[in-house]
Amino acid sequence: MYSHCCGFVNYGMFWRMKAHRWLACIGVFGFVVWFAPASFSGEILWNNSLTHSTDLAGSSGAGLLAGELGLAFAVTNAGESAVRIFPLPVERLRNRYVFLNAEVKAENVSAKPNPWNGIKVMARIDTPDGTQWPQPEIPTGSFDWRNYSRRLLIPANATAVSLILGLENVSGKVWFRTVRLDLAREVTDLPAAPTNAPIFTGHTQPRLRGAMVSPDTLTESDLTVLARDWGANVIRWQLIRYGADAADNSPEKYDRWLGRQLEQLDRGLAWAAKLGVEVVVDLHSPPGGRPISGGGYQAAIGSLWTDTNAQTHFIDVWRTIAKRYRGDQRIWGFDLVNEPADENVAEGCDDWQTLAMRAGQAVRGMDPHRTLIVEPADWGSASGFIGFHPLALANVVYSFHIYDPPTFTHQGVFSPSPPVAYPGQIDGAWWDKSALARAIAPATAFAARYRVQLYVGEFSVIRWAPGGENYLSDLIDLMESHGWDWSYHAFREWDGWSVEHGPDKNDHAPSAVPTARKQVLLKWLGKNQTPAASKAKSEP
Repeated sequence: MYSHCCGFVNYGMFWRMKAHRWLACIGVFGFVVWFAPASFSGEILWNNSLTHSTDLAGSSGAGLLAGELGLAFAVTNAGESAVRIFPLPVERLRNRYVFLNAEVKAENVSAKPNPWNGIKVMARIDTPDGTQWPQPEIPTGSFDWRNYSRRLLIPANATAVSLILGLENVSGKVWFRTVRLDLAREVTDLPAAPTNAPIFTGHTQPRLRGAMVSPDTLTESDLTVLARDWGANVIRWQLIRYGADAADNSPEKYDRWLGRQLEQLDRGLAWAAKLGVEVVVDLHSPPGGRPISGGGYQAAIGSLWTDTNAQTHFIDVWRTIAKRYRGDQRIWGFDLVNEPADENVAEGCDDWQTLAMRAGQAVRGMDPHRTLIVEPADWGSASGFIGFHPLALANVVYSFHIYDPPTFTHQGVFSPSPPVAYPGQIDGAWWDKSALARAIAPATAFAARYRVQLYVGEFSVIRWAPGGENYLSDLIDLMESHGWDWSYHAFREWDGWSVEHGPDKNDHAPSAVPTARKQVLLKWLGKNQTPAASKAKSEP
């Protein structure tokens, strides 16, 4: 999710999760079978040129009108802020997807002290459950006029929505003009599936329990330990792209990279088959994606959502993979993309709801019965199921990832921080098993309403977090109570997530005795019944 192998960090994802932590509009699930590209309704709700005094009516705060240059802000001290707030008509926005667009020009904007600071084109969405602060990612420095956009989902219980423009905790100058809100599709309901409808799992095991693995670090002996000694019966195999190549979106370079990845996968499938382990093929790095903040892997952000050629390439990639592994029984399912984040989908392009359907149909054309594993938008989070819809395809399992609350699970990953314990008071709220149940409630409701199987593809807590074993125990117990399949993040990848390493952040050697976190994992993995595990237990 945030860091793999080398500990790279997706800062935007981290603070998105903080902003969405208390999102709990559990009863609102949109469902339609198909959408036109980008799901625009064609109605412009708010269009402001920011060139005349009347354009500031009803707003408050800083900023000066600069004629055709729009609304201007200048800050000389980097620790200060200057913003203007525009109230928006919440009654027209509730329960809708909305596209926020703005033209922005910048001059000598200083570096952000935190990833969420800088140039602001941000919505404030107030709900009884808390406040959300969605915004597009805008660079610093100097640049001429560029358009930035962000897709928003306004909850049905929103009490107020406002737009914030300006500079936050940075110095420099910035101008805004032609700020627009386009109404997109409304979230609607379909009747729930019949209570006796069968739930498709795609496997015959009582449960799949295992771990996520890295093809760059995993060996056959490692997988043997995970399967025979620990009892895992599933692995999530990443097709993940790092380094300089990740910044090059040329189809030719991507396809060469993919070819090498599939050769690695072939080896992994052979190992897994000998051990009786199911494999999830996870497209962690799609074409058109770009490296996450911090120089990490190529994620499902960037031109994947703004370039129709990238989206066509994405579909072709799945045709290639599906054709290569047609009918391969070693694979449990294809995870169509890791943590899709389609907030910045452009007009004329597909959002994830539509693109997932297209990818699923492409796979079906090559491999009619293959299990598809589909994560929702909003970075594959549980809250992403709000407004997401089951695909009109058979043999689909749905998936999400959970690292809530990130202040606990990721403490010390980004920068030194005081210890945060679980259960305990975290960010002004008490976090325990009940709070975790509330965090996954949108996923729980989605699965119950539509009678679908859920697979928790990633969950974890950094190894030096006080009470990490309690967190894992509570979370796995919740997943087990719902009958969900799961894979821990991650096995023998970066030692920050390793259950084989102790709580000392500076000690990079595996612990001589089983850690408390490992004991929790082994307790549940030991319940699996795989051919490999059964064989190992019967041997002297």
